[in-house]
Amino acid sequence: MKREVVATIRLDALRHNLRVVRRHCPRSRVIAMVKANAYGHGLLPVSRALGDADALGVAEIDEAMALRAGGVVKPLVLIEGVCSAQELRLAAEHGFAVVVHQREQLDMLRRTSLPRPVDAWLKLETGMHRLGLSEAVADAAVGELKGRVHALGVMTHFACADEVANPMNRAQLERLAQFARRHHLPGSAANSAAIVAAPASHLDTVRPGIMLYGGSPLAGKAAFEFDLQPVMTIAARVIAVNDVPQGESVGYGATWHAPRDSRVGVIGIGYGDGYPRHAMPGTPVRIGTELVPLIGRVSMDMITVDLTAHPQVGVGDEAVLWGEDLSADVVARHASTISYELFCRLTSRVRFDYQH
Repeated sequence: MKREVVATIRLDALRHNLRVVRRHCPRSRVIAMVKANAYGHGLLPVSRALGDADALGVAEIDEAMALRAGGVVKPLVLIEGVCSAQELRLAAEHGFAVVVHQREQLDMLRRTSLPRPVDAWLKLETGMHRLGLSEAVADAAVGELKGRVHALGVMTHFACADEVANPMNRAQLERLAQFARRHHLPGSAANSAAIVAAPASHLDTVRPGIMLYGGSPLAGKAAFEFDLQPVMTIAARVIAVNDVPQGESVGYGATWHAPRDSRVGVIGIGYGDGYPRHAMPGTPVRIGTELVPLIGRVSMDMITVDLTAHPQVGVGDEAVLWGEDLSADVVARHASTISYELFCRLTSRVRFDYQH
């Protein structure tokens, strides 16, 4: 039996989740976020499957160039903008829209000779204090840029959108909306959480990310409550089953001791494949229709689970680490992280199988 970890990517689920986005905001354009290798799901296959999105959002120009090289012709938005005049010229040449979030990028747009005007989004600082222009700088830039770019919009990024009642959300949205109205510009604010929880934030364009991949956009809510389907399922095989006497330990550090004579399964996945090293004992693993608990420490190549109550499980059986019938959000909580990180941390040892 070959040791193999497989990520099955259901592109039909991805398209379903995009339709869910459309149901929430039917009058808004959709920039589908595919940055970070499409949240670990595969940049090119995912982007090709998102044909019904209005545009695709990437973090940097290398991601955009890879999409063009792969034959993706859909409009692309560089969410972090460009870092040099050379990148700005490439963006103009290939038709990438750029986000402008700092003075240096404004200076590039003023000084760089371009083969054709670019589309641009001004990113307004509304309270997150990460990337964004002050209102004073953005106000001064609008008139000048309207004459230098093909199309101009304004966007911001919520700091607490997954906390529905947080007053910061309303404050940030109002600052953006006032700016957009003042300058008669299209606006964009809503990420996945705001798409499902804050209809007033939808404006002209939304930017879904985690909900496209089947992760829950709101803390304390399950993805299925929003009719979202998991896109990625991670599976490996049981590679050994051991009888462990009561009181004996399992794994590095001898952190788990058998409370009774126990049957322990070894599964061929570990942090070398991207499984979270800090997953706590009790993290669920699905084998067949049963959930079994993780025991002991996660190793580079293996994890161990308690099979005492499941005598039918044997070597060669498939174990699902997250995905179908075991939400990545649940696993992430047991590892004190978020589903985004689970998706993005998979390593090159994982084989991807795309189902259309």
